[in-house]
Amino acid sequence: MKARLAALGLAALVAGCTAVPRQDVPVTAELGDRLAPSVYCGTECRSQLILHADPSTVRCSVGVSWNSTAFPYGAKTTQMFPDFARKFLRGMKVTVADAQGDAGAQVNQVSDMVAKGVEVLVISPQDTAALRGVIAQATRAGVKVISADRQVDGDVSSYIGSDNVEAGVTDGKAVVKALGGRGAVVELSGSLGASPTITRGAGFRQGIAGSGVRIIATQTANYKRADGLKVMEDLLQRFPHGQIQAVYSHNDQMTFGALQAIREAGRQNEIKVFSVDGEADALKRIAAGSLTATAGYPLVAKEAAIAAAKLCADEPLAPRIKLQSTLVDHTNVGQFLGRPPQ
Repeated sequence: MKARLAALGLAALVAGCTAVPRQDVPVTAELGDRLAPSVYCGTECRSQLILHADPSTVRCSVGVSWNSTAFPYGAKTTQMFPDFARKFLRGMKVTVADAQGDAGAQVNQVSDMVAKGVEVLVISPQDTAALRGVIAQATRAGVKVISADRQVDGDVSSYIGSDNVEAGVTDGKAVVKALGGRGAVVELSGSLGASPTITRGAGFRQGIAGSGVRIIATQTANYKRADGLKVMEDLLQRFPHGQIQAVYSHNDQMTFGALQAIREAGRQNEIKVFSVDGEADALKRIAAGSLTATAGYPLVAKEAAIAAAKLCADEPLAPRIKLQSTLVDHTNVGQFLGRPPQ
């Protein structure tokens, strides 16, 4: 029985069902009463995602390969995508696979989807380069590929997501402003090789360039809360009172762990904390005053589903579809509490 369940975990299921165990995870945006992108899809984004075909005529097989559903972003997206398709695009058969943070497993899963005849792939890669070969294989087989949330190193029809560099720049400038142009920052980075890790880190450095703010340590915490706690504990030991003025964390989950470590060390009044994502819990912490700010990074489930439908209908798709992102801090958090980016 256990072997059968394990096999089902990787099996391709259809009619909107998913190979990822369904979780009771609240999603940010409601599915809505019509086929439309989220509120974070601005004017240009919406114009790029107009489906001209009658949704009832869209019939194709779509494979969704996500780097991991261990994080809220992946869990929510892989739940919302098939739910959205089931409601508005009933002829779209959706297969969802969870790579569980394993780049090699993701390559195998995508290869399996291609072999089983999916017509469109929606991929959020664990590693930007690892999928290059299998994406080339898919393209040669006539499969259309969408890169969602994270960029892949390969030829794709479109990349859908917020701008990770912009998120890093936004946080960097906010840190400079909050610290009065000078101070020491420790950085909690995401998984090595992941495109958000690279781009959010690069953007932050752009944001603090020319100021007196300096990064005194960067340590990987793998986008996980537990790792964020452990890494921050280590950094607090390494840099005693007065040596850290701010923390820049690549996602809210690591931030939650870092906030716990800072609170337990009694250093919450000396360290400002900046994050990326915009989870509901992050906004609550901003409102409560424990978190300084987070740069919103909206879910892409609705946008990716509509984009897949356009490709299924042989409609042109913009190579870059960008969702809106903004800094949420104590000055504007009230505007977002009811509709957090994640």
